[in-house]
Amino acid sequence: MSDFRSLHVFVRAVELGSLSAAARELHTTQSNASKIVAALEDGLRVRLLERSTASLALTVPGRRFYARAKGLLEEYAEAVADARGETAAAAGLLRVNAPVALGQFALNGIVQDFLRAYPGMEVELILNDRMADLVEDGVDVALRLGGSLPPNAVARKVAVSPRWLVASPAYLKANPAPAHPEELSHHSYIRFAWLASGDRITLHAAGASLTVQTHGRFRVNNALAIRDSLLAGAGIGLCPAWLVQDLVAARKLRRVLKEWHGDPQEIHLLYPTRRYQPARARLFMEFIQPRLAQLPGMSAE
Repeated sequence: MSDFRSLHVFVRAVELGSLSAAARELHTTQSNASKIVAALEDGLRVRLLERSTASLALTVPGRRFYARAKGLLEEYAEAVADARGETAAAAGLLRVNAPVALGQFALNGIVQDFLRAYPGMEVELILNDRMADLVEDGVDVALRLGGSLPPNAVARKVAVSPRWLVASPAYLKANPAPAHPEELSHHSYIRFAWLASGDRITLHAAGASLTVQTHGRFRVNNALAIRDSLLAGAGIGLCPAWLVQDLVAARKLRRVLKEWHGDPQEIHLLYPTRRYQPARARLFMEFIQPRLAQLPGMSAE
């Protein structure tokens, strides 16, 4: 069992961010925890952690080993719980990754509900707009919006959101609203940076589809910045309803060309393609899936 203890100390040190925090949780000394991890590295003949006085950082092989070690410990804990007639599903740490705007507008509140429902759970919610490597970054569950999905993950579509053209009343007062999609080329168009389609957008209405060229001097890689820019009167944008529906309802933004809409944005839950998936990850996904689909601006299909 000493090998499992070594793995446990290593995994908790990574998850808590320091050997001292892991030592306190495991009722041992920092010196002892450090010796245990050092002995583990010696046995493996590879450095797992880069240590400093302020923090720990996983090495490249350390990230790979952490993902495997965590899965092994979780599987063992559930085997013990099963033998005892208990459940380990609603206890432990869950790492969740999501885009910044979706996390702020939707996921953060759902996570708080989840933690209230399951007091034994911990959630580490990492919000960024880059596509995380689920295995390398030790992510249990990720949420992603449309676009291409990583090949090393299993994806489950959980919700969709229509996309609307919107602009502020101030912008539309200074720049009369377009009467036809082709007129968008004469307006300041705000879009997400690095789109493969560039300035061209495809719109749909009553069974018809039309691809038009837009023009804008501002592009940004953050949905919240797009929302703020539209609110400030910087131009017209094509946005998912979940991002702007509150501003439309408050009449701070107006829909433009209401009969036209973009391709709906799909929301996916992702998890690593590994043989073993922690029960708490499955529990979390089952908890959030219906709640995401019920959010304003989203639907199950």
